[in-house]
Amino acid sequence: MPDQPEPPVLALDGPSGTGKGTVGRLLAGRLGWHYLDSGAVYRVFAYLADKDGILPEEEGKLTDFSRNLEIRFDPDPAVPGVYGNGADLTQVIRTERCGELASRYAAVPSVRTALLALQRGQQRPPGLVADGRDMGSTVFPAARIKIYLDASASVRAERRYKQLKEKGFDVSLARLRQDMAERDRRDASRAASPLAMPADAVRIDTSDLTIAEVVERVMHLVSRQLEDGAATR
Repeated sequence: MPDQPEPPVLALDGPSGTGKGTVGRLLAGRLGWHYLDSGAVYRVFAYLADKDGILPEEEGKLTDFSRNLEIRFDPDPAVPGVYGNGADLTQVIRTERCGELASRYAAVPSVRTALLALQRGQQRPPGLVADGRDMGSTVFPAARIKIYLDASASVRAERRYKQLKEKGFDVSLARLRQDMAERDRRDASRAASPLAMPADAVRIDTSDLTIAEVVERVMHLVSRQLEDGAATR
């Protein structure tokens, strides 16, 4: 029996505030594919590790902790439900503090190694939309479609500010800009899987685009890539 081709992966990378999460879920819904929010994976890990009192410097304890970690997403990509060790953590992991914790734990090489298999295990038929910061460079380097979403720093901060205010969080725009800049610096300079645009990715600046416009641009690229792939088989 001939080997079955691997399910296609759309790797969607870029810094926070570019619309990755919303765009990723909408794309998964349009395509009928599975959805992986890698940022949520790290946020769940960070939230639970911090809750257990394990510091980012304690690599041995973090490795042991990761072996008993169970993370799952709601199968419907339109419902961003996230569960860690059986608990619904959908809302609690979306705070700025949890995002800051996730960035710190994500800089630990052993943590990234531990969570790599968990993320790759999400690649299932008929396909996967994976959003994060190293999907196309490290987690799915052979992804058929790689998109890098970007936007100006001011636009990204304002989007994040509006998103958090709508969820009822009390945040300062000035502090948010500072925190995002620091997180970008840390993510781009870390030794393990730094934030960077893959050489074979298509960059889309979302600064002046609506979510619907970004989705349509990516859908056009996906359709073209899938057609080209089918023609070569």
